[in-house]
Amino acid sequence: MRDTRESRLLLVLLIAIAFALITVDIRGGRESPVDGARRAAAAVFGPVENGVAAAVDPVGNAIGAVRDSGERHTRIAALEKENAELKARLGSDDRNRSRLNELDTLLKTAGAGQYGIKGAQVVAIGAAQGFSWTVTIDVGARDGIERDMTVLNGAGLVGRVTTVGPSTSTVLLANDPDFTVGTRMEKSDELGFATGQGNSPLVVQLLNGKAKVKPGDRLVTFGSSGDKPFVPGVPVGEIVRVDPAGGGLTRNVYVRPYAGFTKLDIVGVVVQAPRSDPRDAVLPRKPAPAPTVTVTASPPPPDGQRAGQKPDGEQNQARNQNQGDATP
Repeated sequence: MRDTRESRLLLVLLIAIAFALITVDIRGGRESPVDGARRAAAAVFGPVENGVAAAVDPVGNAIGAVRDSGERHTRIAALEKENAELKARLGSDDRNRSRLNELDTLLKTAGAGQYGIKGAQVVAIGAAQGFSWTVTIDVGARDGIERDMTVLNGAGLVGRVTTVGPSTSTVLLANDPDFTVGTRMEKSDELGFATGQGNSPLVVQLLNGKAKVKPGDRLVTFGSSGDKPFVPGVPVGEIVRVDPAGGGLTRNVYVRPYAGFTKLDIVGVVVQAPRSDPRDAVLPRKPAPAPTVTVTASPPPPDGQRAGQKPDGEQNQARNQNQGDATP
């Protein structure tokens, strides 16, 4: 719009009309003649205002918060930084505490079996395609690691070394379908071969199809010639299911391994085999059975007789006896 004499006169006229309407509206109060026009305008523009307010209000609130914060903003930032540092420190402490517990358990297991071990940490996991279960550990040829060495942790058998690099090694886990280890039953000495089944329990094929086994029975490694790839006496797992005996030459049982293959961290590579077979010495102690509570139930007294009261015949006999004792 051009700045002309007519446009200036129109602007002055509109301003005068606006002032006049404001004056009339103020003086009219609730009965203002422009109240109807106001309601009509609200009905038309109300939804638009709500939409704009919804979009603008968060921005306005944020601006207000920043404007009103003042010195408080610097204090909040300092507290947030301190809180983050404390959380990181606590997380690190928990992590270190967990690893120390794992290392302590590993050393106790190695001591019980008299295994000379090289401690290692799992630094990578292999691809799980095709049922391949492997991990990479941070020790290799420079640390004296060789192919076909037994790998264990504090719980039991983890696997065996398959590939050795200068500073790292690959371990085939005991739950891999290509993994097989000779086993021996606790106490009964029944022999078998355990094979990995991925996330499922290990399948152990007992050589004696008539062997007496039950859930809860435990197995250890039988050991290999020259102690490679397996040293004897390493805990393998606990039987959870037994196939019915079918009269065959062999028998299958299903074993839950002691080692948790999805949460490996600290492990040990056996670099020196024990001088003698530890047999069952490395297995954890079985918990003591809970004492059996025996409850003896007494028959209820006859009708009309109180608990502890003697029958009538016994009462009369006792009464006569007392009277005889009292006679001089």
